Amino acid sequence: MPGLGSRALRILGTAAVLPDEALTSAELDERLGLPAGTVEDRTGVRVRHVERGSAAALGAQAARKALAAAGLTLDDVDVILGASATPDQPLPCNAALLHEELAPARPVPAWDVNASCLSFLVALDLAATLVDAGRHERILIVSSDLASVGLDWSDLGASGIFGDGAAAVVVGHAGTTGSSVLAAGLATHSEGAHTCEIKGGGSRHAPDRVSGDYADWARFRMEGGAVFRLAIKHLPPFVEGLLDEAGTTMADLSVVVPHQASHHALTWVRQRFGITDEQFVDIYADHGNQVGASLPSALHAAIESGRLQRGDRALLLGTGAGLSLGGIVLCY
Repeated sequence: MPGLGSRALRILGTAAVLPDEALTSAELDERLGLPAGTVEDRTGVRVRHVERGSAAALGAQAARKALAAAGLTLDDVDVILGASATPDQPLPCNAALLHEELAPARPVPAWDVNASCLSFLVALDLAATLVDAGRHERILIVSSDLASVGLDWSDLGASGIFGDGAAAVVVGHAGTTGSSVLAAGLATHSEGAHTCEIKGGGSRHAPDRVSGDYADWARFRMEGGAVFRLAIKHLPPFVEGLLDEAGTTMADLSVVVPHQASHHALTWVRQRFGITDEQFVDIYADHGNQVGASLPSALHAAIESGRLQRGDRALLLGTGAGLSLGGIVLCY
């Protein structure tokens, strides 16, 4: 259920970056031997991007751009939060690898918040608490995910929707501006814990505990229908509670920024909650599902396009593996 209530926080700068390599659905049709138009029809994605380097390096690009947008340097930041779902390696945390890429002049603390597709929302909620409490003045949040790694292309529903990307947001004290997180909520329904997972890479299914080709254990697997059914069951009361806590209604919101999960999920959210086309931020067709980077990339698009202006209210909303729900209502 929604939690801590209003906390002063101001978004100081945002950025999003895409890898140089674009992979169109038409190219996938040809690669997979499918009739023209098949992949786009099934996935709703026209083009997604593929990164051949590291998530840390891609995230560093977004971080530098977000700092420039905020008129700040890394020396002005108190903490670096890595908010991604696909780390470059299990240890150390990806924020440490991002730290290495950014090479700050001093030992700025850096650590991860991993809640799969909800990683950015959880990091933003945490940052609001830390800043509002006076623990830190400015925080850099970086989400960078290489979803293209470990996909099983024999399962187009679980592979064709994903794309790589990174986004970064610098947040800080709101002063007297009125910028704030009005309400934030998280909920986990663990009957869906195994509907979306990568089993390998941890201690439960370590290489010496399983037989066969370990690459199979490192593949992403998703039961899309089960995820969707759980989401549509639990999201309506969750959203209602979140808006009630924020003292607002859907009609009061300038934009709704959802996690770009799938074209079916986006269509359902828009219709179920009566969100207008003018309110709804949808970048899915030209990005795909970028996992943790998806939502902050959409937030950056809303700000950069002028759809989200200072003083406006916005709802950030998503689902993630677990199955978890997350949302934040903010005054930008």
